[in-house]
Amino acid sequence: MTSNNKFLLFSGSSNKKLADEIAADLQLKLGRSVLDVFSDGEIRFQSHENVRGADVFIIQSLCKDSNFNIMELLLMADAFKRASARRITAVITYYAYARQDRKDRPRVAISARLLADLLETAGFSRVLTIDLHATQIQGFFSIPVDNLMALPVFITHFKKMKLSNLVIVSPDAGGVERARIFAQKLNADLAIADKRRTAPNVAELMHIIGDVEGKNAIIVDDIIDTAGTLSETIKALKKKGAKKVFAACTHGIFSGQAIQRINDSPVEKIFVTSTIPLRVNKSECPKIEVLSVAGLFAAAIESIHKETSVSKLFLKK
Repeated sequence: MTSNNKFLLFSGSSNKKLADEIAADLQLKLGRSVLDVFSDGEIRFQSHENVRGADVFIIQSLCKDSNFNIMELLLMADAFKRASARRITAVITYYAYARQDRKDRPRVAISARLLADLLETAGFSRVLTIDLHATQIQGFFSIPVDNLMALPVFITHFKKMKLSNLVIVSPDAGGVERARIFAQKLNADLAIADKRRTAPNVAELMHIIGDVEGKNAIIVDDIIDTAGTLSETIKALKKKGAKKVFAACTHGIFSGQAIQRINDSPVEKIFVTSTIPLRVNKSECPKIEVLSVAGLFAAAIESIHKETSVSKLFLKK
């Protein structure tokens, strides 16, 4: 594929490495622009590319300093909208504020919906993301949303590892469907960790539902934040007689005491994807390994640009 002024990729500042990899897979160069801050911290963006009538894709992960990265993404969209871009797609490799997706208690915000409103108001025509924390967030938008799955990347990797006697573990009831697909593709058994969330970032593990004794267990989840739930699930699996425990998670946030908890846990390896830049180096936590999703996003971007089906990138149940 050759670069032309009708198909342009731009990157925010949050995950430049992944944006470079996606561009390389598409045989494109990232669009030229100025993205910096004024002395008071306000964001400044200017495109050095002519985007009139162009199909523009902005790659941004709403991680780490989420509020800054969201504002950066909104300003970029506004600039392209005012420059008469034909279509603007937000390629959001990690969708922040997704854990507040409903009014589960009095007087709380539904932040996932608010962010959807902001993206539409800024001028985005479409959103491409991966493993939303709650799939119903797609319904908060009135524009098309493509929610990719990282499972194909994980499944390919685990097949290469050739592990036997597998059981796939969902860390909660909400992730059972994801774990079930994973188990089907790896011809594995299924187990569920029964937990109760007592406060934000605090969960109490009740018990493991399913047979894990003597088996190699793979915990499958969408987000690892403080690793509290993960570490408790790992301990519970080992207590129930699991042979080895692995984890596969799309978005590795690793905030708070996450790294210490992972290092102290009996987990063999934790596989995360490149949707969020890893904050620690291998010497600080050798148990974490990053798998790239650049090829997955590149294929989706190409399909959107060419108006072909994106569904081929999803695993069939």
